[in-house]
Amino acid sequence: SRFENQQDGFKKNSNFRFFKRKSCKFCDSGKHPDYKDFDFLKKFITEQGKILPKRITGTSAKHQRRLALEIKRARYMALLPFVKK
Repeated sequence: SRFENQQDGFKKNSNFRFFKRKSCKFCDSGKHPDYKDFDFLKKFITEQGKILPKRITGTSAKHQRRLALEIKRARYMALLPFVKK
């Protein structure tokens, strides 16, 4: 019958997968984002020049805020482009 694969009234979902949380690169290394290290900041920017969200980079909320501030600071100092062509 159609209820054979159910247990306690809940349907088993075989498509559900557990994902390992990405660890924050800044928390692990003890390093802080700095606008002068623009080669490192480039890893957190898309090809269009947008700042990557923390769900993709895996940074903590604290370091994501600091990262965004340092990227904006580097853009203002002309170390990073506002928009890539």
